[in-house]
Amino acid sequence: VPMCWIRPLEVGQSHVVGEVTVTLIDSNHCPGSVMFLFEGTFGTILYTGDFRYTSAMQGEPALKGRHIDRLYLDNTHCHPQRALPSRALATHQAARLIRAHPQHHVVIGVYTLGKEALLVELALEFRTWVVVSPQRLEQMRLLELPDVFTAEEGTGWIRAVDVAEIRWDTLVAWNALHPTIAIIPTGRPVKVTHPNIHLVPYSDHSSFEELREFVKWLKPCSIIPIVKADMCQVYFQEYLSSAPQVLPDFRVSKPVQESGQWQSRRRGRKPTNLWKRAPWSSVPQGVVFDSPEKNTEKPEAFTDVKAPQHCCEPALCTKEGCTCHRDEEKELSGEQLGTAGAAPVSSKHLATGFAEQYLLTPLDVLKQNSSRRFDQLVEDFFRKGDTP
Repeated sequence: VPMCWIRPLEVGQSHVVGEVTVTLIDSNHCPGSVMFLFEGTFGTILYTGDFRYTSAMQGEPALKGRHIDRLYLDNTHCHPQRALPSRALATHQAARLIRAHPQHHVVIGVYTLGKEALLVELALEFRTWVVVSPQRLEQMRLLELPDVFTAEEGTGWIRAVDVAEIRWDTLVAWNALHPTIAIIPTGRPVKVTHPNIHLVPYSDHSSFEELREFVKWLKPCSIIPIVKADMCQVYFQEYLSSAPQVLPDFRVSKPVQESGQWQSRRRGRKPTNLWKRAPWSSVPQGVVFDSPEKNTEKPEAFTDVKAPQHCCEPALCTKEGCTCHRDEEKELSGEQLGTAGAAPVSSKHLATGFAEQYLLTPLDVLKQNSSRRFDQLVEDFFRKGDTP
């Protein structure tokens, strides 16, 4: 992402970005993960992203007593049958499993980021190094984690690898060298392919009961799940607020400023360190995401589409060294679009509102409108917003 589009925001502080006030809140997921609290004439929106709720979040000043119009909720485990222990209990379960195999080496499958706390706790519990790849070791140092990781093979008997390496054939190979068990810390159902592969219900996502407690405390007006495969509003109907809900308004407006009381709470507080945490280490469908295990292949309709090479508008970018450029003169005609694999679109199908043209326009329509055309649409929209 070109630096001219990046604006770093401090966690725990409110920032005015354009016409919106946004506050970042630690989401208790993986290092660097945050929830976003947006405020404007569209109302107040909390987007949890991936998060693990704890009751300590109720002490967060940005959320305490806050009216929430719409809650975009991480519903990964939003089902009564998806009961999960706390991460502390899951860590103890992993430790018991390791103690039950005293002569075995231990391999733990993790993703690129996340579950670092589990590795640290086990290293300290058993007083052993955790062997990782050189790349992961550099990452652990950047996160300023306790010095329990090494890239030197044979130094420790606990090893962290990518979860994709935990397979039948690798277990066979590892056990041919030394008795080995593998642990997959996850709250998702996983097919076990070898008797020495063990699942531990350690998750960075909220359990079903934690989600219920969170919604009951927050009392939003509506809930929009962010995981497409699981619509969960039915489980929270009794906890929703009956207060009037502010509906989205795409007109230009002034940002909502903090109240004096909230500003006084924030004054003097240092930005939150996302690793050294505080005590807690019928609604329309909105933004949704499929589970990463699904739909990994590109649809045929998109296989030949190439992303535009320009990164931003040079006239609006003041950063030195930005490699922005654009090709304003090469607007595709209907015939050119046809040869590129997209059929021409008649003008009657073009969206008429800014939100529709920018957010809801099909790919072929976007291809017909070059960056010059799109910039003009944006300018026309804001110009209309300025007229009474």
